[in-house]
Amino acid sequence: MFKDSALRAISDQLNEPSSPSYRVLPHNEEAEQGLLGALMIDNRGYEKIGDFLRPAHFFVPVHQRLFTAIVTMIDRGQTATPVTLKTYFEKDEDLQAVGGAVYLADLAAGVINVINVEDYARTIYELHLRRELIALGESMVNGAYAATLEVDAQGAIEEAEQKLFELAETGQVKGSFITLRASVSTAIALAEKAYKTEGHVTGVTTGLLDMDKKLGGFQDSDLLILAGRPSMGKTALATNMAFNAAKAYAESGGKEGARVGFFSLEMSADQLATRILADQSGIASDLIRKGQIKQDDFRKFVAASQVMAQIPLYIDDTPALSISAIRTRARRLKRQHGLGLLVIDYLQLLRGTGSRQAEANRVQEVSEITRGLKAIAKELGIPVLALSQLSRQVESREDKRPQLSDLRESGSIEQDSDVVMFVYREEYYLSRTEPEPGTDKHLKWQESMERAHSIAECIIAKQRHGPIGTVRMHFNPNLTRFSDLDPTHQDYRSDHS
Repeated sequence: MFKDSALRAISDQLNEPSSPSYRVLPHNEEAEQGLLGALMIDNRGYEKIGDFLRPAHFFVPVHQRLFTAIVTMIDRGQTATPVTLKTYFEKDEDLQAVGGAVYLADLAAGVINVINVEDYARTIYELHLRRELIALGESMVNGAYAATLEVDAQGAIEEAEQKLFELAETGQVKGSFITLRASVSTAIALAEKAYKTEGHVTGVTTGLLDMDKKLGGFQDSDLLILAGRPSMGKTALATNMAFNAAKAYAESGGKEGARVGFFSLEMSADQLATRILADQSGIASDLIRKGQIKQDDFRKFVAASQVMAQIPLYIDDTPALSISAIRTRARRLKRQHGLGLLVIDYLQLLRGTGSRQAEANRVQEVSEITRGLKAIAKELGIPVLALSQLSRQVESREDKRPQLSDLRESGSIEQDSDVVMFVYREEYYLSRTEPEPGTDKHLKWQESMERAHSIAECIIAKQRHGPIGTVRMHFNPNLTRFSDLDPTHQDYRSDHS
């Protein structure tokens, strides 16, 4: 008897909230008992909670096994009651410790109302998340103490942020079916927005009329890939579209365009700003870089900088970012300043989570990255434009126009993306194949060069929500500027005939 009273005293002390030496993990045993009892009375209650509640979410081990048994019987089409469950738990030591088969009957008898099933389940799930959060906190503390050469402090922070994000994602239990009526209302609202918008663009404008006509703008939750070989102008086109979108946002008071986040993993922020300055001032970026400018040019700089200062374009030029860092910084930017379009230059410079297996298999790592980018697009409800390199096999073909199979690690990129675009400039390749002057071949080459001069193509090879095709644009290499073709240009007339 003394032994029992001593054990009770110790138990009471351990469970005392004010005890400085020990705190019990968050749990609600009564809610778990109430849920199990309600399910045994009416198995249909499982329909309300089966999409998010799992055995591991229960705190008491015997409750985990009871819930597993109930779910198993329901899935088999059997009825789970204290009587039918009794057979499976007659020799269960944990159940014997709490009263044996009588405990099952007590659970069912103690139920007041079966309509509380969902409330019980959400309470159990909420407390499970709190326990996981405590475990994550302890892991962060232990990881911070255990300094290693493989993981620096920044890496530990990113790892913690990744785990916290994953925990937050698992905590989303509000998802459910949406009626067609609600979906149709949303579709009509989008159509109305497109009707009222100049150019009839439903998404984020690119600032290029023909591109917007083909895509309808960049659509929310879409992952768009812009790929090309080196020197085709991927970064220039992405920068132009990002700036145009941010400028449209500023000029329309937020009705059009978007606030833009630009992750520049290849170029520094000042190099990117120089390109934009060249475009806005009309002074070649090469001359700006070399300092070969005139006194009057500074007036153009001032005018351009005043415009640029009002544009909501945010640049992060941190190199070798991980996909988890991209996610964290994008979420932070949206929370602090707002975010409507995310640009990543470029995909192959991103890192995965850093696991050794992923590092050993680049295709697997790129697959993780593309899935992560698509997840960011859906989570934040914004379009994500990621630039990508093409493989060298393009150079071995006579026709250098890119194809989907030219994407490096193409499987996951093509699969996860909603839109795939290629930048192609025939002039670049023609300029490197000049025949001997004075020959017939040289005359034909000159004709081809004149036809291709300052013309760029954006080949839309995949579009999940619309047609594919080619958009021709004007390209100014001195200003690194892509723009719409002049209506008087022969290529424009042929495209719009």
